[in-house]
Amino acid sequence: MATATATMRKSLLTLHASTAADVMSANPMSIRDQASVREAVLFLTDRRISAAPVINEAGRPVGVISEADILNYDREHIDHLHPVPEYYLRSELTLSSGEKLPDEFEIEVDDDSKVTDIMTPVIYAVTPETPIESVVAELVSRRIHRLFVVDDDDSLIGVITTLDLLSRLRP
Repeated sequence: MATATATMRKSLLTLHASTAADVMSANPMSIRDQASVREAVLFLTDRRISAAPVINEAGRPVGVISEADILNYDREHIDHLHPVPEYYLRSELTLSSGEKLPDEFEIEVDDDSKVTDIMTPVIYAVTPETPIESVVAELVSRRIHRLFVVDDDDSLIGVITTLDLLSRLRP
């Protein structure tokens, strides 16, 4: 029994940080609120991130755009021309590569929706001086994966993700 307790004590991990500044990733990638939804898709995919803060012209966070926001929007709002205009059916359509388009192709209606139309308009933020216990409590109680770090002017200066916290755990 004593061996099991000693092994258990050795396996406990401690978060080696005292404030939000100790764990935050500075200068997070963000996207402007007036970017198109298509730009947001490319932004997230190209950077291999699942979400990003949305900022206004002043650089202040106004929301979060996530893959889930985009998927929900796409599921509910994708439009196609119905029926396909007759001239498409009569002509032989080919791509610039010479490849013929399949008979059942659809034409997507151009979408001019902006990030601000589909983002989650809530920001959970802390300051760099916020105690690490409060950071963890905020993430857990709100059941969120990221907290933003803002300065005294409410400008975005960092982000804290659950992965940032996990990377600071040590025996």
